[in-house]
Amino acid sequence: MSTRRTDGFTLLEVLVALVIAGLALVVLFRAGGEGLFAVDTASRAEAAVERAQSHLAAVGREASLLPGDVEGDDGGGYHWHLRSTPVASRQAQESNNVPAVTTTLFDVEVEVSWAGRGHDRRVVLKTRRIGTTIAKR
Repeated sequence: MSTRRTDGFTLLEVLVALVIAGLALVVLFRAGGEGLFAVDTASRAEAAVERAQSHLAAVGREASLLPGDVEGDDGGGYHWHLRSTPVASRQAQESNNVPAVTTTLFDVEVEVSWAGRGHDRRVVLKTRRIGTTIAKR
């Protein structure tokens, strides 16, 4: 009659347990890394929205509102592009020494882009603004 010890684990059982634990750690590290990338992407997108809002707030206040495209570098890896397109225009007639005023409605679009994780990302904000031009005499 043969007696077999069953007090411990066999080598095969220990190896299987180590492989399962290793796979679980790989999955946990990958999930943690993806979470960090998601947080970075969200914070970069939030910063891009704030920059786009800032550019929209400056339209028509710091300089005349004119049709066309303007772009530039915003620092921190961000690039901005502003496009203003006239939609409709109306001219008030000159009367009693008051010069004629032309009022124009513009579609204004600001795009802020940045490089992120293998491809470019961007945020686009759109609005409408009114610009006025006084006729010179």
